[in-house]
Amino acid sequence: MKRAALVPLLTTALLGGGLATAAPQASATAAPQASATAAPQASAAARPAAACTAADADVYTPPATVPATPGTVLACRSVTLSQVPGGIPMAAWKVLYSSTDNQGRPVAVSGTLAVPTAPWTGTGTRPVVAFHPGTLGLGPQCAFSKQLAGAFQDEYEGDNIAALLKAGYAVAATDGPGYLDGQTHRYVAGTDSGHALLDIARAAPAVPGSGLSRQARVGLWGYSEGGAASLWAAQLAAGYAPELNVVGDASGGVPGDLKQVATALDGGAFSGFLADAALGIQAAYPALPFDSLLNAQGKEAVRTAKSVCLVGTVTALAGKSIKDFTTAGLTLDQLYQQRGSDGRTWGQVLDAQKLGVNLGTYRIGFPVLQYRGALDEVIPTATEDAVRTSYCAAGVRTGWKIYPGDHLLTDNQAVGDVVSWLGDRFAGRAAQNDC
Repeated sequence: MKRAALVPLLTTALLGGGLATAAPQASATAAPQASATAAPQASAAARPAAACTAADADVYTPPATVPATPGTVLACRSVTLSQVPGGIPMAAWKVLYSSTDNQGRPVAVSGTLAVPTAPWTGTGTRPVVAFHPGTLGLGPQCAFSKQLAGAFQDEYEGDNIAALLKAGYAVAATDGPGYLDGQTHRYVAGTDSGHALLDIARAAPAVPGSGLSRQARVGLWGYSEGGAASLWAAQLAAGYAPELNVVGDASGGVPGDLKQVATALDGGAFSGFLADAALGIQAAYPALPFDSLLNAQGKEAVRTAKSVCLVGTVTALAGKSIKDFTTAGLTLDQLYQQRGSDGRTWGQVLDAQKLGVNLGTYRIGFPVLQYRGALDEVIPTATEDAVRTSYCAAGVRTGWKIYPGDHLLTDNQAVGDVVSWLGDRFAGRAAQNDC
């Protein structure tokens, strides 16, 4: 869906319209499996995909076992990306690949790989851009790979993918962890999302017929939820995926401090994103108390959030506050004090997702581009600015740009600049430092 079409849909929803999402097509499903948080350790029974002939349902079915080697391709199938505009000649695949959760356990994640059919004419081998989409919602139909292939439609970043393909780059777009059958997307869970993004870059050369090199230069890119994921990938790359030749990361609209973002969202027009965050963090950290805190309204909100995509999330949950959903009417600060069975509180887990801390440990060895909208109404600009400040203080070469749009429009306004910036990194040109 073009952003020009999505903006009025969101506006109509907030002014009292019904759910503005396009009607989903039926998608292939399989019997629900155990959550990835409880995935068994890998065994020799799990084998890499030998050919891209999997059924569509196989891409979204959690394997009984997952290889301990991140980036292993477990299943793939050729697809047509009907929601990538421009009629760009390409080969594309849905992929199921192995990754690692925040506890170091192997998990499977779905995504998309697209490679232009035109020969690469630049230096070296064709570069790969690992892409994490922005917020799409928690419903299983919302997975970016399903939306790009036309099974459902309220995604808004087909233009981003098209611009990369037109520049000649391969695109490895993760759905993010938790879109397989019976799972909950681990929305804004930093380590899980960063691993998933790095691991689809690892998986891309292993997709049969991709023609990509394991030595390919890799760029990272994401906006909003995707911006947090790509910055986490940047922070984790040296320690988690040192063999990847990552040359740069572009991250926009970054929710750097989830507590600060929660304060801004709670009870407001975009409070549905706060509900998604609570569900996503609890899925990634299941020791946290959750179901026991909910009242009947809260349980209904959970059912709603797990069934709808972007526009439905905004519409159904606008104006709601966390205290409306709990038996004790908990404020955010009171929720943060609730302790899980592992001894950690909600507040401690949320603090662990904060971007721009411990940068001496993470050792980012490549340039980073950060950007935001001047009129961002979803993510507080203070937290976006603070992430940039912390990167500069840590000595990370950081580009910075502010666009004239709001949160959604800025994603589109930045596309040309980001693709150009990544192209400079692939060409080995020096990056501007705006610190």
